[in-house]
Amino acid sequence: MKTIGQKISPILNEIEDTLWEYEANDGPKPEFTEEGFRSAIKIFMAVMMDKMYSLQSYEDMSLEDRSNMATKCGEDIRKFVKIYTDIDTHNLYK
Repeated sequence: MKTIGQKISPILNEIEDTLWEYEANDGPKPEFTEEGFRSAIKIFMAVMMDKMYSLQSYEDMSLEDRSNMATKCGEDIRKFVKIYTDIDTHNLYK
């Protein structure tokens, strides 16, 4: 049985290819909706946490260190989004 990552990776690859093609042809500003922005952040966070888990397992990190690292990652992404978009990710699901 395929994992969720294996199932949706081809869809993500198609989205990536579409964006590259759009940008290569000098398409106008894409005008992503707030829902699209929220979805992109959720996808990024899911992929990030998956890769972070792999690193944590490889490094045999303690549960406490894993938890602290995941929390810090989420805080850093929230801060990054706020700085560059003035959007608080905590408000995206209200």
